[in-house]
Amino acid sequence: MLLNTCTHGGALVCRQKSRNARIFQCPYHAWTFNSRGQLVGVPGEESYSEAFSRDEKRLVSPSQVDSYRGFIFACLDPAADSLFDYLAGAREYLDLVGDQSELGMKIVAGQQSYSARANWKLLVENSLDGYHAMPTHQRYFSFLHDVGVDMRDLGKHQRAVDLGNGHAVIEFQSSWGRPIAQWAPPFGEHRKAHFEELRRRFDKRFGKDRAWHICETSRNMVIFPNLVINDIMAITVRTFYPVSPDYMQVDAWALAPIDESAEDSALRLDNFLTFLGPGGFATPDDVEMLESCQRGFANREVGWSDLSRGMKCEQPLATDELQMRTFWRRWNQLMTEPEALRTRKAA
Repeated sequence: MLLNTCTHGGALVCRQKSRNARIFQCPYHAWTFNSRGQLVGVPGEESYSEAFSRDEKRLVSPSQVDSYRGFIFACLDPAADSLFDYLAGAREYLDLVGDQSELGMKIVAGQQSYSARANWKLLVENSLDGYHAMPTHQRYFSFLHDVGVDMRDLGKHQRAVDLGNGHAVIEFQSSWGRPIAQWAPPFGEHRKAHFEELRRRFDKRFGKDRAWHICETSRNMVIFPNLVINDIMAITVRTFYPVSPDYMQVDAWALAPIDESAEDSALRLDNFLTFLGPGGFATPDDVEMLESCQRGFANREVGWSDLSRGMKCEQPLATDELQMRTFWRRWNQLMTEPEALRTRKAA
């Protein structure tokens, strides 16, 4: 893994988000690097002194790169905890994603990119917020009812979990179809037997309890600070970055089993786009709500959000706010106790 920064003038050496290349040439001064980051071309190199070293000017790699269940993480802090320790309780929920295929998972071709005129931390809250689902996305639930989805199980087995290190998840039993192994009427009667067979395979691999957990429950997870994995009616991987205090850029991808059939993949992408696509039932509504919050917070008299819902509950629900408090407590700790954290890490 290489950082996309020319070691001469700092410009981006790769300006495309996808495709393959054998070399990367900086558009600013034409320094050229190969796919391993080695500096292989310097126009007018004879003008440099003998102290100039191509090897010292190779592209820089992140301090740490590691993976878990196929998810690759880069870290710029050489003293940071190991990925295994950092993920903490999030590992269990990444396992629920990774176990959906014996051959592994893949990012489906294509990317959804959009922006919102709101602070990026509002999208963290929104991604974990089960409380807003019915008021904000009522059109989606009406649509499910109209196409024959049985909504009676919606909201059963729901909980919010603090996963440690600022990570959190909400989990709930879902009524919509899940392309992994949960049939729903929109998938068509002709596909019902196929999904029943898929479910039998999961029962055989993991036992009925874990198979039910994988196939019939949905979950929204934030890995601190800005990675969201929504394993709901499809699997969405989402990252977002602040451009300014009131503006963010968002990228999202669909995740699927490597060995998924073309027909199942079409169902997955239809599910993904129907709810989370740029013209879906959820994303436009969520963007509007986040931007509305940002405009509302311009009233300085309102100093902060109220995230106290569920504080008295022994087991908070997905519609409570433990998960948001988990994020904000970690954020506050990092902002107010950086020296203490560094000392503990070094010890």
